[in-house]
Amino acid sequence: MASSHGNRQKHENGNPVQRALIGHFHKRLCELVLARQPSEILEVGCGEGYVLSALRKAGVQCPMHGIDFSEAAIAHAKARVPDATFAVEDARTLASSGRRYDLVLMIEVLEHLEDAQSMVGVLAKLSKHHVVVSVPWEPFFRGLNFLRGKHITALGNDPEHIQHWSRREFQRFVGRQLDVHDAPIVFPWTLLSAEVRS
Repeated sequence: MASSHGNRQKHENGNPVQRALIGHFHKRLCELVLARQPSEILEVGCGEGYVLSALRKAGVQCPMHGIDFSEAAIAHAKARVPDATFAVEDARTLASSGRRYDLVLMIEVLEHLEDAQSMVGVLAKLSKHHVVVSVPWEPFFRGLNFLRGKHITALGNDPEHIQHWSRREFQRFVGRQLDVHDAPIVFPWTLLSAEVRS
């Protein structure tokens, strides 16, 4: 899973191009979520709460919850979005409890997981209706890293990324377990909105 330091560095980077890309990503993500009018949101792998903060600022008013493995990240998230609830918790444990949420988010996490396919199944168990996920859009994400001199020896690949999907591959991957409905272009990421199968 993404390191707490890496996630903060990405969101707080002073590079104007990177800030513009992340700002655009958050805008499209907020549009997706607002269109679904969720009654309750869970973000799995919420990190320091940047995504839930963006949703709140965009006008999402429903109860929001976040879980993450990192105690330090959760502490930052609580300070960033004080009206949301956060916990250090494993999504698999939460899913086994039977607790379900109207909309479940997993943003920039699946690429870090050895068994990403089983995690999609966990997200499906946690959701009553909607699942929104994103990953880097390869090979463009790596190419941009390489061009800006990041992870040169790995040809632009972030060492924490162990899964790699093109936009079409990721749609097929998620579509094995969920019904994919929307895939807005948010370069250099792939963002999908899907529904749980009845």
